Amino acid sequence: MRTERNLTRLDRVFARLDREPERPAHIDVPRMSRHRVALFAATLAFYGAIVWAVVITSWLVRLDWQVMFFRPYQQWSEIHAFVDYYVVLGQRGPTAVMIAAWLGWRSWRQHTLRPLLALGVSLLLLNVTVGAAKLSMGRLGPHYATTVGSNEMWLGGDIFPSGHTANAVVTWGILAYLASTPAARRWLSALSAVTSLGVGLSTVYLGTHWLSDVLLGWAAGLLILLALPWFEPLIARAEAVIFGLRDRLRARRAGTATVPAAPVEVPVRVKPRDSAQDVSPTARSPRAPVHLAPGPHTARSERTPVTPAGSRRPPQTDRVTRGTTTSARPVTGG
Repeated sequence: MRTERNLTRLDRVFARLDREPERPAHIDVPRMSRHRVALFAATLAFYGAIVWAVVITSWLVRLDWQVMFFRPYQQWSEIHAFVDYYVVLGQRGPTAVMIAAWLGWRSWRQHTLRPLLALGVSLLLLNVTVGAAKLSMGRLGPHYATTVGSNEMWLGGDIFPSGHTANAVVTWGILAYLASTPAARRWLSALSAVTSLGVGLSTVYLGTHWLSDVLLGWAAGLLILLALPWFEPLIARAEAVIFGLRDRLRARRAGTATVPAAPVEVPVRVKPRDSAQDVSPTARSPRAPVHLAPGPHTARSERTPVTPAGSRRPPQTDRVTRGTTTSARPVTGG
C-alpha cells in the first residue's frame, strides 16, 4: 500500500517560494500620489515643529528633563538586560546586514536589483540627512547635560535626532515599502512601526536620548520612506546601467574564450587559356604529369617487357634494332 509523505510547514514554505523563480512581469512600484505627498508635508511640518520646540526651550524640553529625572532604568531594572539586546535592532550595522541579506536573496530570486538599490538609496539618505542634522544642532545627551532645564543645543553633541530610531524606521520600513502585495505591506508597516517605537523607547529607558530626540528620529526616518518614490527613476536607471555593464563583460569574456577558427583557403583565380597559346609546345607546363615516367620517351618496340619473374623473351644476341642497316649474311649451302 502506497502512502504519501505528509508535508511539513517548512516544505510548504519552500514550495511556495519555488513558485516565483523569475522576475515578476509587473512589479508594484510605489508612486508619489497625492496622499503620500500630503503625508510627507505633514511629517515635514512635524519635524520642523519638534526642532522649533526644542530651540525655544518649550514644554517639550521640560518633559525631557522630567523623564530623565524619573530614571526608567532604575524604576524597571528587571528588564534592563532585555532592553540592552532589543536596542540592537536600531543599530545601523547589524540591521543593515540582516536586511541586505534578505533583500539580496530576494533580488537573486526575482532577477532584479531594485530591492538592494532601494536599500542603498535609503541608507544613503539616512546618513546624509540625519548626520547633517546631528552635526548642525550639536545637542548633548542626558548623560552629558550641563544645565538643568536647558535645551543643550549647539554644545558639540550628536544625538538630535536619534539615529537608532531613524535607522529602525528606515531599515525595517523598507521591507514594507518593497512588499509585493497590499496585505503584506500593511502587516510589515505595522511590524516596522512597533519595532521602531520599541527601539526609540529603549533609548529613552537607557538614558542615552531625550524623548524629543526619539520623536525627531521617527519623523526623520518616515520622511526618507515617504520620499523614496521620487528616487525610483534613478534606481531604474542605475539597474539598467549595472545590467548593461554585466552584459558587456559577459560578451567580452565570451569573445576572448572562443577557439580561433581554421585558416580559410583563398581560392586561386584561374586565367582562361587562349586557343592560340595551346598550339605552342612552349606554352605547356614544364612539369611532367605524375603518371608519366621520368626520362626520354622510347618506342614500345624498343622496350623490353618486364615481369616480376623477369623478361618473357629469351635473350637473343643476334636481334637488332629496327631502322639500322645490317651487313649481308654469308650464303651457305651446299
